[in-house]
Amino acid sequence: MPLPKRRHSKTRGKQRRTHWKVKALNLLPCPQCKQLKLPHRVCVVCGYYDGRQVVEIKVKEKKKKK
Repeated sequence: MPLPKRRHSKTRGKQRRTHWKVKALNLLPCPQCKQLKLPHRVCVVCGYYDGRQVVEIKVKEKKKKK
């Protein structure tokens, strides 16, 4: 396995890593509930995709304090 002949400077390593960027998420509003969701995915809030309900979402009941 080849090894570098000389040590790279910190600047040269940072210049190589300038393209390691995190892309911003492309969020769109759900047509049913208007919550933001990823495109081409089932809405996690209402369970709709392409105008029809695909997943049935269960509503959690709140616990009562004694």
